[in-house]
Amino acid sequence: MNFSSKLLENAVNEMAQFPGIGKRTALRLVLHLLKQPKSHTHRLSNSLNSLVDDIKLCGKCHNISDQEICEICRNTSRNEEIVCVVEDVRDVMAIENTAQYKGLYHVLGGKISPIEGVGPQNLTIDSLINKVKEGTIKEVIFALSSTIEGDTTNFYIFKQLENLEVKTSTIARGISVGDELEYADEITLGRSIANRIPFEKSL
Repeated sequence: MNFSSKLLENAVNEMAQFPGIGKRTALRLVLHLLKQPKSHTHRLSNSLNSLVDDIKLCGKCHNISDQEICEICRNTSRNEEIVCVVEDVRDVMAIENTAQYKGLYHVLGGKISPIEGVGPQNLTIDSLINKVKEGTIKEVIFALSSTIEGDTTNFYIFKQLENLEVKTSTIARGISVGDELEYADEITLGRSIANRIPFEKSL
Protein backbone atom coordinates (compact mmCIF):
# COMPACT_ATOMS: atom_id res chain seq x y z
CA MET A 1 0.00 0.00 0.00
CA ASN A 2 1.56 3.27 -1.16
CA PHE A 3 1.04 6.40 0.94
CA SER A 4 1.38 9.99 -0.18
CA SER A 5 2.16 11.04 3.39
CA LYS A 6 4.40 9.55 6.05
CA LEU A 7 2.06 10.97 8.73
CA LEU A 8 -0.86 9.14 7.12
CA GLU A 9 1.15 5.92 6.87
CA ASN A 10 2.16 6.09 10.54
CA ALA A 11 -1.45 6.65 11.64
CA VAL A 12 -2.68 3.74 9.51
CA ASN A 13 0.03 1.42 10.84
CA GLU A 14 -0.92 2.28 14.44
CA MET A 15 -4.65 1.84 13.78
CA ALA A 16 -3.98 -1.53 12.12
CA GLN A 17 -2.64 -2.83 15.46
CA PHE A 18 -6.20 -3.13 16.77
CA PRO A 19 -7.78 -6.63 16.75
CA GLY A 20 -9.72 -7.32 13.56
CA ILE A 21 -8.49 -4.15 11.85
CA GLY A 22 -6.55 -4.63 8.62
CA LYS A 23 -4.64 -1.98 6.66
CA ARG A 24 -7.59 -1.11 4.41
CA THR A 25 -10.01 -0.69 7.33
CA ALA A 26 -7.36 1.30 9.20
CA LEU A 27 -6.96 3.61 6.20
CA ARG A 28 -10.72 4.12 6.01
CA LEU A 29 -10.87 5.01 9.72
CA VAL A 30 -7.93 7.42 9.51
CA LEU A 31 -9.38 9.17 6.46
CA HIS A 32 -12.69 9.45 8.33
CA LEU A 33 -10.89 11.16 11.22
CA LEU A 34 -9.27 13.61 8.81
CA LYS A 35 -12.71 14.65 7.57
CA GLN A 36 -13.92 15.40 11.10
CA PRO A 37 -13.43 18.75 12.87
CA LYS A 38 -10.06 18.88 14.60
CA SER A 39 -11.82 19.24 17.94
CA HIS A 40 -13.40 15.79 17.47
CA THR A 41 -10.05 14.10 16.85
CA HIS A 42 -8.44 16.01 19.72
CA ARG A 43 -11.16 14.75 22.08
CA LEU A 44 -10.49 11.21 20.91
CA SER A 45 -6.73 11.51 21.42
CA ASN A 46 -7.22 13.17 24.81
CA SER A 47 -9.55 10.39 25.96
CA LEU A 48 -7.01 7.76 24.88
CA ASN A 49 -4.22 9.60 26.69
CA SER A 50 -6.35 9.76 29.84
CA LEU A 51 -7.19 6.07 29.49
CA VAL A 52 -3.53 5.09 29.36
CA ASP A 53 -2.33 7.51 32.03
CA ASP A 54 -5.17 7.48 34.57
CA ILE A 55 -6.85 4.06 34.42
CA LYS A 56 -6.42 1.91 37.52
CA LEU A 57 -7.04 -1.66 38.60
CA CYS A 58 -9.28 -2.00 41.64
CA GLY A 59 -7.23 -2.85 44.72
CA LYS A 60 -9.83 -5.42 45.79
CA CYS A 61 -11.17 -7.17 42.68
CA HIS A 62 -8.71 -6.11 39.91
CA ASN A 63 -11.53 -4.67 37.79
CA ILE A 64 -10.74 -1.62 35.66
CA SER A 65 -11.55 1.51 37.63
CA ASP A 66 -11.16 5.29 37.74
CA GLN A 67 -10.33 5.09 41.45
CA GLU A 68 -8.29 2.86 43.74
CA ILE A 69 -11.43 0.87 44.63
CA CYS A 70 -14.07 0.33 41.93
CA GLU A 71 -17.73 1.33 42.21
CA ILE A 72 -18.89 -2.27 42.62
CA CYS A 73 -16.57 -2.96 45.56
CA ARG A 74 -17.54 0.37 47.17
CA ASN A 75 -21.26 -0.39 46.88
CA THR A 76 -22.41 -1.35 50.39
CA SER A 77 -25.57 -2.99 49.04
CA ARG A 78 -23.56 -5.75 47.32
CA ASN A 79 -23.31 -9.16 49.00
CA GLU A 80 -19.70 -9.43 50.20
CA GLU A 81 -20.09 -13.15 50.96
CA ILE A 82 -20.30 -14.13 47.27
CA VAL A 83 -17.49 -13.63 44.76
CA CYS A 84 -17.83 -14.31 41.04
CA VAL A 85 -14.54 -15.23 39.35
CA VAL A 86 -14.24 -13.94 35.77
CA GLU A 87 -11.54 -13.60 33.15
CA ASP A 88 -11.65 -9.85 32.45
CA VAL A 89 -13.67 -6.63 32.57
CA ARG A 90 -15.82 -7.66 29.58
CA ASP A 91 -17.24 -10.51 31.64
CA VAL A 92 -18.00 -8.19 34.56
CA MET A 93 -19.92 -5.94 32.17
CA ALA A 94 -21.80 -8.90 30.65
CA ILE A 95 -22.89 -10.22 34.07
CA GLU A 96 -23.82 -6.75 35.35
CA ASN A 97 -26.07 -6.28 32.31
CA THR A 98 -28.16 -9.28 33.42
CA ALA A 99 -29.10 -7.53 36.72
CA GLN A 100 -29.25 -11.04 38.23
CA TYR A 101 -26.10 -10.91 40.35
CA LYS A 102 -25.58 -8.78 43.46
CA GLY A 103 -22.32 -10.13 44.82
CA LEU A 104 -18.73 -9.03 44.21
CA TYR A 105 -16.22 -10.02 41.52
CA HIS A 106 -12.65 -11.18 41.18
CA VAL A 107 -11.01 -10.50 37.80
CA LEU A 108 -8.24 -12.98 36.99
CA GLY A 109 -6.80 -11.08 34.04
CA GLY A 110 -6.86 -14.15 31.78
CA LYS A 111 -6.98 -17.95 31.81
CA ILE A 112 -4.33 -20.59 32.34
CA SER A 113 -2.97 -21.42 28.89
CA PRO A 114 0.41 -23.20 28.65
CA ILE A 115 0.37 -22.77 24.86
CA GLU A 116 0.30 -18.99 25.28
CA GLY A 117 2.72 -19.08 28.19
CA VAL A 118 0.09 -18.07 30.78
CA GLY A 119 0.44 -19.89 34.09
CA PRO A 120 -1.26 -19.44 37.49
CA GLN A 121 1.50 -17.02 38.52
CA ASN A 122 0.48 -14.67 35.70
CA LEU A 123 -3.07 -14.35 37.02
CA THR A 124 -4.54 -12.89 40.22
CA ILE A 125 -5.26 -16.33 41.70
CA ASP A 126 -3.11 -15.83 44.80
CA SER A 127 -5.01 -12.71 45.85
CA LEU A 128 -8.30 -14.61 45.44
CA ILE A 129 -7.05 -17.42 47.69
CA ASN A 130 -5.90 -14.87 50.27
CA LYS A 131 -9.31 -13.17 50.23
CA VAL A 132 -11.05 -16.48 50.86
CA LYS A 133 -8.66 -17.24 53.74
CA GLU A 134 -9.81 -14.01 55.44
CA GLY A 135 -13.12 -15.82 56.10
CA THR A 136 -15.70 -13.31 54.83
CA ILE A 137 -16.39 -15.09 51.54
CA LYS A 138 -18.91 -17.96 51.76
CA GLU A 139 -19.24 -18.84 48.05
CA VAL A 140 -16.97 -18.61 45.02
CA ILE A 141 -18.73 -18.78 41.65
CA PHE A 142 -16.64 -19.86 38.66
CA ALA A 143 -17.83 -17.89 35.62
CA LEU A 144 -15.07 -18.50 33.10
CA SER A 145 -15.83 -19.40 29.50
CA SER A 146 -16.56 -23.06 28.86
CA THR A 147 -13.33 -23.72 26.96
CA ILE A 148 -10.44 -26.05 27.76
CA GLU A 149 -8.49 -23.10 29.19
CA GLY A 150 -11.48 -21.94 31.22
CA ASP A 151 -12.13 -25.41 32.63
CA THR A 152 -8.43 -25.86 33.45
CA THR A 153 -8.40 -22.56 35.34
CA ASN A 154 -11.60 -23.43 37.20
CA PHE A 155 -10.18 -26.78 38.29
CA TYR A 156 -6.85 -25.28 39.37
CA ILE A 157 -8.59 -22.70 41.59
CA PHE A 158 -10.98 -25.36 42.91
CA LYS A 159 -8.04 -27.47 44.07
CA GLN A 160 -6.50 -24.42 45.79
CA LEU A 161 -9.78 -23.80 47.65
CA GLU A 162 -10.58 -27.45 48.37
CA ASN A 163 -9.43 -27.42 52.00
CA LEU A 164 -10.90 -24.01 52.84
CA GLU A 165 -14.35 -23.48 54.28
CA VAL A 166 -15.98 -22.02 51.20
CA LYS A 167 -18.68 -23.22 48.80
CA THR A 168 -17.65 -23.46 45.14
CA SER A 169 -20.14 -23.35 42.30
CA THR A 170 -20.12 -22.83 38.55
CA ILE A 171 -22.59 -21.18 36.22
CA ALA A 172 -25.04 -23.61 34.63
CA ARG A 173 -24.16 -24.78 31.15
CA GLY A 174 -26.76 -22.65 29.45
CA ILE A 175 -23.60 -21.24 27.92
CA SER A 176 -22.54 -23.45 25.01
CA VAL A 177 -19.25 -25.30 25.35
CA GLY A 178 -16.50 -23.27 23.70
CA ASP A 179 -18.38 -19.97 24.02
CA GLU A 180 -16.94 -16.84 25.57
CA LEU A 181 -19.04 -15.30 28.34
CA GLU A 182 -19.17 -11.83 26.80
CA TYR A 183 -21.06 -13.12 23.73
CA ALA A 184 -23.86 -14.82 25.67
CA ASP A 185 -27.24 -13.09 25.61
CA GLU A 186 -28.30 -11.47 28.87
CA ILE A 187 -31.22 -13.83 29.57
CA THR A 188 -29.15 -16.99 29.09
CA LEU A 189 -26.28 -15.61 31.14
CA GLY A 190 -28.63 -14.44 33.90
CA ARG A 191 -30.26 -17.87 34.12
CA SER A 192 -26.84 -19.55 34.15
CA ILE A 193 -25.85 -17.55 37.22
CA ALA A 194 -29.18 -17.97 38.98
CA ASN A 195 -29.17 -21.75 38.33
CA ARG A 196 -25.50 -22.30 39.19
CA ILE A 197 -24.51 -25.76 40.41
CA PRO A 198 -21.89 -27.04 42.87
CA PHE A 199 -18.56 -27.16 41.09
CA GLU A 200 -17.92 -30.80 42.03
CA LYS A 201 -20.97 -31.85 40.00
CA SER A 202 -19.53 -30.24 36.88
CA LEU A 203 -16.38 -32.40 36.93
